[in-house]
Amino acid sequence: MAGQNYTMVSEFILMGFSNFPRHLLHTFFLLYLFMYLFTLLGNLLIMATVWREHSLHTPMYLFLCTLSTSEILFTVTLTPRMLVDMLSTHHTITWAACASQLFFFFTFGFTHSFLLTIMGYDRYVAICHPLRYNVLMSNRGCTHLISWCWAGGSVMGMMVTLTIFHLTFCGSNVIHHFACHVFSLLKLACGKEIASVSLGVILVYVSALMGCLFLIILSYVFIVAAILRIPSAEGRHKAFSTCVSHLTVVIVHYSFASITYLKPKGPHSLDSNTLMATTYTVFTPFLSPIIFSLRNKELKNAIKKSFQRKFSPLSS
Repeated sequence: MAGQNYTMVSEFILMGFSNFPRHLLHTFFLLYLFMYLFTLLGNLLIMATVWREHSLHTPMYLFLCTLSTSEILFTVTLTPRMLVDMLSTHHTITWAACASQLFFFFTFGFTHSFLLTIMGYDRYVAICHPLRYNVLMSNRGCTHLISWCWAGGSVMGMMVTLTIFHLTFCGSNVIHHFACHVFSLLKLACGKEIASVSLGVILVYVSALMGCLFLIILSYVFIVAAILRIPSAEGRHKAFSTCVSHLTVVIVHYSFASITYLKPKGPHSLDSNTLMATTYTVFTPFLSPIIFSLRNKELKNAIKKSFQRKFSPLSS
């Protein structure tokens, strides 16, 4: 409003877990700390196994290593700060730190979705065009695909962050979330362009994620059609088994993202919204290395082989 004085915001207060009882916070802290450490160790184990085992030096596992890298960076962006705030009474975050957190959240989040998409394309080429696989998924081609994923994630992250922090934040600086959540930030902004910015951010976010999901579904439509044409049941099972871990991670990823960001508006408490948000930021990355390790027979056998070589008393 014209002539009204505003106090410009230079820092924000994260109130995500402030209403929880102290005994519950200690329980959640230990639980999320375990998930965080397991996510880091699980993804590092996958990366080390792929690096050591020459039989895994294929495009599928190169993409898996890159996916593990993006998951590590994604969790490092959010979880340590969340864990500190659980046990701290000082919940403020500077304007610059909040902008950085939002940028990296979107960058690694979108990169993760793009990588899942090209992993679906990799399985499509392997099953539908096996004779052309080495040509279509050459080392140079895979490097270009991975580079485009990181570049696309960075561009999306920069675009959303600049759009949000181009706005003026005035008055309240309390964010009812454990991180610099984009929609919580939009509620604190002032100005005539807030409605258009909110709509633009939602369209960009939903279009990118739904576009990736559409391409993944399209890949699996062709994959299923190709598998059904395989005459033997053993051949069909072998072909589909190479897709199970990727397909499971996609389902988990998009299911929790939908629950967190596309849930219908209703009488949800702030506490329930906070716990719901942790399913995507903490629980989903925690499940990913478990799924790939247990559902991918080749990777599981390679991990066992690595442990046997490392710890067997006869290895010397």
